[in-house]
Amino acid sequence: MESFSLILAIVVVTALAFDFTNGFHDTANAMATTISTGALKPKVAVAMSAVLNLVGAFLSVEVANTISKGLVDESGIRPEVIFAALVGAILWNLLTWLVGLPSSSSHALMGGLIGATIASAGTGAVHGDVLVTKVLIPAIAAPLVAGIAAMLATRLSYALSAQRAEGKAAEKGFRAGQIASAGLVSLAHGTNDAQKTMGIITLALVAGGAVSPDSDPPVWVILSAGLAIALGTYLGGWRIIRTMGKGLTDLQPQQGFAAQTSAATVILASSHLGFSLSTTHSVSGSVMGAGLGRKGGVVRWSTATRMFVAWGLTLPAAAVVGALAEYVTGFGAWGTALVAVFLIASSAAIWVVSRREVIDHTNVNDIEDGTEPAGVVTTAIAAVTPPPAGTVADGLTATIPAPAEVTAKPSATAL
Repeated sequence: MESFSLILAIVVVTALAFDFTNGFHDTANAMATTISTGALKPKVAVAMSAVLNLVGAFLSVEVANTISKGLVDESGIRPEVIFAALVGAILWNLLTWLVGLPSSSSHALMGGLIGATIASAGTGAVHGDVLVTKVLIPAIAAPLVAGIAAMLATRLSYALSAQRAEGKAAEKGFRAGQIASAGLVSLAHGTNDAQKTMGIITLALVAGGAVSPDSDPPVWVILSAGLAIALGTYLGGWRIIRTMGKGLTDLQPQQGFAAQTSAATVILASSHLGFSLSTTHSVSGSVMGAGLGRKGGVVRWSTATRMFVAWGLTLPAAAVVGALAEYVTGFGAWGTALVAVFLIASSAAIWVVSRREVIDHTNVNDIEDGTEPAGVVTTAIAAVTPPPAGTVADGLTATIPAPAEVTAKPSATAL
C-alpha cells in the first residue's frame, strides 16, 4: 500500500463521519418498534443494536463490492469526487434527522456519488444497469415486499395468539420475540449499511492509488466502518425513532414482532444478493404493513406522505449537492478546503437548531395530542373498522349499570 495523501486521509475521515450519521439516522430501523411497545428500555435497545451492528459488519462484503466495483467507473474517479459525494450524503442525513423523517442513508450516499461522478467524468462513468437493477428496483420493491409480508405476519400472529393464549401471557411472549427480531434487524443493518461505507472508502483507496483495482475492503476498513456505525447507533437518532415508533402507527407487541421479522428477512436476503437495499425503506414498509394488519389498526398517512416525498427527493437532492461540491473542489486545494468548511459549518448549524427541541431517550415516546393529525384516510378506516377483540370503545363501559335504588318504600296503609 502506498502512503496516504492529505486528500485521501480527508476522504476516509469524512466517510467515517457519514458512517456515524448513518448509525444514528438508522437506529430507528432496528429499535423504534421495540422502544415504542416497551419491549426494551431506550438506552438498552440502542446499546444492543450498536453491538449487533458491529458484528454484522464482518459477515459479508457483497454490498461493499457493489459500490466500490459496480456503480461507477473506478478509472475516472478522483478522491475529490468521493469527498464531494460524502458531503451531499451527510448533509441530507442531517437535514432529514432534524425534521424526524426516516429517509434512506443508502440512497443519500448513492445520490451524492452519482452527482459527483457525473460532474467529474460525465454520465458515461455511471453504470446505469447496476443503478437500475441493484439500487432503483430494490428501492421500490423492498417496502412493498416487507409491507405485505408484515401485514400477513401480523394477521397470523393475532390469529395464533387468540387460539393458544390470552392476555398478558401472549403479550409477554411477543415482547420476547420482538427483542429477538430487533436483534436480527440490527445484525442485518450492520451487514448491509456498514458495507456501504466500506465500499466508498475502498473506492477512494483505489482512486488514490492506495490499493489495486477490484480489491476487497481491507480489514482496517471493515473494522473502522463497523465501529463508526456502532457508535452512531448507540447515540440514538431519537427524532426518527419517535416518528417510526409512534408517528406512523400505534403498534402492539404482535405487530412489532411481525414488522421486524419481515424487514430482517428482506434485508438479509438482499445483502446476500449484493443489492444496495435501503433498510429504512424495508422497515418503514413493514411498520405500515403491520399497522394495516391489525383489525382496527391504521396508518397515519400524513406522516407517511411526508416520508414518501423525502424518499423521492433523496437521490436527486444528494446528487445536486454532490455535483456542486465536486465543481468547487475542481478549483484545487482551496476549493476542497472551502467545501470542508461549508460541511462543518452546516452540520454545526443543524445541531444548534436541533437543540431548540431536544428529543432523547427520556421523551422519545411522548407525542402531544394534535401534533400528528390522523388524516382523512385514517379517519375513514377507523370509522368502518371494528376495534380489536378485547378492547372497549371510547365512551362505552364494559358493564351494564345497576338500576337506581328506590329511595322510598311503599307504606303499609297504601297496600
